[in-house]
Amino acid sequence: MSPEQPSEPTGKSLFSLQRRERLMEELRAHGAITVRDIAAKLGVSELTIRRDVNILADEGLASRVHGGATLPSPLDRSAAGRAAQHSYSIGMVVPSLDYYWPQVISGARAEAEEQNLRILVRGSAYDAADNRRQVQALLDTQNIDGLIVAPDMGGDHGPELIRWLNALPIPVVLAERRAPAEIPAHRLEWVATDHAFGAGMAVRHLWQEGHRRIGCLTDSSSPTSPHVVRGWHQALAALKIPLEGSVHEDSAQQGPASHGNGGRASHFDHVLELCTKTGTTAMLVHSDTQAVAFVQHCVDRGLSVPGDMAIVGYDDEVAYLAEPAISAVRPPKQYVGKVAVQLMAARLAEGRMRPVHRIELNPDLILRESSIGAPRIPAAGVLQDSL
Repeated sequence: MSPEQPSEPTGKSLFSLQRRERLMEELRAHGAITVRDIAAKLGVSELTIRRDVNILADEGLASRVHGGATLPSPLDRSAAGRAAQHSYSIGMVVPSLDYYWPQVISGARAEAEEQNLRILVRGSAYDAADNRRQVQALLDTQNIDGLIVAPDMGGDHGPELIRWLNALPIPVVLAERRAPAEIPAHRLEWVATDHAFGAGMAVRHLWQEGHRRIGCLTDSSSPTSPHVVRGWHQALAALKIPLEGSVHEDSAQQGPASHGNGGRASHFDHVLELCTKTGTTAMLVHSDTQAVAFVQHCVDRGLSVPGDMAIVGYDDEVAYLAEPAISAVRPPKQYVGKVAVQLMAARLAEGRMRPVHRIELNPDLILRESSIGAPRIPAAGVLQDSL
């Protein structure tokens, strides 16, 4: 959106976005507005409304007429140059620029180009306070019309951040995040991968390969891990695999020492000891960077993969680089970005009359050498009967 001159403080700039949104709602409802009537309705000067109308007309969203505006007409040549400009600017804040999120950004940018939108990306961290700083920086320095953000929702600041995002006067779409049920974030929209479904696919695949004890190795510091664990639990229940005695280890609970090579080796040795005691012959591991390290550790300890231990990773960022290559659940990362932009474009075009949309996308399971070809028990028809 074209910046106003002179530039306004953040508070006024955000209010002007709300004001123009109201003008567009009136235009959609009635087909036309008059400067005098809308200025009285909003309690602002006619000069302010004329300036808003000029901005909307410059963007091709309205046609100027004497004393007001109408919805744009194909006969209106004043909007002829619209294609050369972006219709809206969208801020995007993601927690990483080197793992997982580059594909999400790529999908968002490709769709933005199709939709004639401008994307402004800022990298953040898995930290709610930093997420808010990066969003605020966009609000302070850019005349943005909407936000796509992947906020951290843990800790003391997470719930506060969600409430703040929900209260912003511009639309917000969460990417790979869902607002907690206990926070009534009624305005927030989101698009997220159904990670529980993906974990279930992995467990069912391992069952079909003959495994009857299937463990789970995760990192609770990742926002994805709780959904992976939930899907693992659900799949075990559906397959009538007892949860009691099933191996579930969390790397984050091992403390900082587990991040070094020595600490990680000790942690993986502990996992393998549990697998031996429980008869576990397969593991679902999130993320696949941890899966690669776990495969290497198994090989170093003289275990065959998949002969002694079958492994499925989660994320499919680097799983193919391992030896053997690791089967992995692949979230539709580019589509997460693409659909997030589609949601935002529809919200900006339709305004408040559009119902809030919340979309889940199914991941794929990519099969490689780490989980196939070494069955223990022939997979029977009981699998289909139980699902």
